[in-house]
Amino acid sequence: FRITKNQTADDFLIYDADDPAIKDWLKEHPVNAKLIPFSIEKEVNEGAFLKEDILVIKLNKEQFTMSISNLRLQGKHNVKNTMAGALASQLLNVRSQSIKDSLANFEGAEHRLENVQKVNGVQFINDSKATNVNATFYALECMEQPTVWIVGGVDKGNDYEDLLPLVREKVKAIVCLGEDNEKLKAVFYNVVDMMIETAGAEEAVKVAYKLSQTGDTVLLSPACASFDLFENYEDRGRQFKNAVRSL
Repeated sequence: FRITKNQTADDFLIYDADDPAIKDWLKEHPVNAKLIPFSIEKEVNEGAFLKEDILVIKLNKEQFTMSISNLRLQGKHNVKNTMAGALASQLLNVRSQSIKDSLANFEGAEHRLENVQKVNGVQFINDSKATNVNATFYALECMEQPTVWIVGGVDKGNDYEDLLPLVREKVKAIVCLGEDNEKLKAVFYNVVDMMIETAGAEEAVKVAYKLSQTGDTVLLSPACASFDLFENYEDRGRQFKNAVRSL
């Protein structure tokens, strides 16, 4: 929050009003900038919020709305990112229609919840950039169909317990992609119907495809670093995509 010390009354602080740490800090540390909150949990007088499935942006007595179904990037965390970006754009006097068009057509980063392709009705998603539990949490949260989850690599002291509710709700099978999967097996072995270890991207994709059926999603979201079997997460993602395209 050091940046707030250099802000004046002519500046703005766009912040997540759902984050308890931020809310507590603001209560104890008055700032000079004008506060612009965004929230997916409640309506705000000025800022951004959700009203059912409608994104509402209210600034300077003006308002525009957009259905979240029209957003190119799905998931709660992306809705929050969208709110922050839309508010900043509004403050810079970007036209509302231009903001809507950008949000509807935005191309996400490679290896981050990247839709690769569908094979016989099975959607393959490359989230190789998810090298920690937090990133994978958001990826699993986005899944709306039964999911075969490809996970594993170099564990960085991960606590996988936080993923258990999402795995129970959304994951039908787990495909391990790493040299040491003992920690993953200890947490998830009794949670899913099927858990299989593989030794490379091509094998992982083939196994995941066999475990899936039309309407399912195969998600590569490793929650781990890639250096046991790959050069880096980009190499892991590229090998995953090449394997999907070879099915």
